[in-house]
Amino acid sequence: MKVAYFLGALNRGGMETLLLDILSRADLTSYQIICIYREEGVISDLYKATGVPMFKMTPRKGMDLSYVFRLRKLLCREKVNIVHAQHSLEACYAWLATRGCGIKIVQTFHGYDYHQTAKGRFFMKWMIRHADLNIFVSEVQKSYYEKKYRFPRNRSRVVYNGIDFAKFEQREKGESFESPGLLMGSVGNFVPGRDQITICRFLVLLKKAGIPFRFLFVGRKDSRYPRLYDECVRFCETAGLQDEVCFLGTRSDVPSLLTQWDAFIYSTEHDSFGIAVIEAIAAGIPVFVNDWEVMREVTEEGRLAVMYKTKEVEQLLSSFLDFYAHPEKYREKARKAAFYIKEKYGIEKHMEALNRLYTHLSGVGNKTC
Repeated sequence: MKVAYFLGALNRGGMETLLLDILSRADLTSYQIICIYREEGVISDLYKATGVPMFKMTPRKGMDLSYVFRLRKLLCREKVNIVHAQHSLEACYAWLATRGCGIKIVQTFHGYDYHQTAKGRFFMKWMIRHADLNIFVSEVQKSYYEKKYRFPRNRSRVVYNGIDFAKFEQREKGESFESPGLLMGSVGNFVPGRDQITICRFLVLLKKAGIPFRFLFVGRKDSRYPRLYDECVRFCETAGLQDEVCFLGTRSDVPSLLTQWDAFIYSTEHDSFGIAVIEAIAAGIPVFVNDWEVMREVTEEGRLAVMYKTKEVEQLLSSFLDFYAHPEKYREKARKAAFYIKEKYGIEKHMEALNRLYTHLSGVGNKTC
């Protein structure tokens, strides 16, 4: 059996990191892997270093029918059994390219439909009905799509994202940061769905409470939504937080950074899973996260993290001050949570789940090109 993973650009984000972890652990699979992508990105070299065959195929703007035929030729030449697309656009290209081939189409929904363009919504609505399997990354996300769209329920599954926790053990020593007190941070690109401005408001209250700290925002400024980053920078400058807050941009040494931090603070408006939160819990540090439905699911109603009401910075401050007064109690909880989270969300379990689904699909009415 051979699976082709199909995605857009090789940039650094939750989905791209997950897929990179899968390719890096290709030895765990019982099937062969190739990867097809449309654009280079900041982690292209990391993808190519995995040793998995990489195929760059970039369509022209507009409806490029020649791209469909080139994709079909590649998939048949490589004797691919399953295409696993990471977005509906790639799933649609693959669906068109494989008509009559018997190649199965799997797509994973890594987010929600809140900021879809009209064209993107069209592709998504079409493919959610026509894919052989729709994978969702949480029960909350799956329930959202099932309530909003009509599609075969027997062709949908939840597969929690997985993380290669070995990279925490093998991490390279990164840059060290000094702090007059607590060293904290958050990880996530400045895109819709993230809520870094709430963290900024919390930091104002923390400074007023007289707690010395340094806070590091890790995540890129997105060219499509620059105002989300700019708003946070302006807010911190106006509030006089220039000495306390640093915006680091994209980093490749997140595992090393996490081990330096005393706490991890996160706020989301509609994450579909929260890989950054899981990685922080796995690092064994206290994690503070808002009570968005998905965060309640992945942290087991706050058993694995400290939960506060969404956008309620005063409640976050209250919980944080208790941590500041009794740090060892929170650190002990964090150490226990780290052990559990590695068992539940390891990349091995994720890949085992995919293998079971692929094996079942490949035996259902499959034929070759």
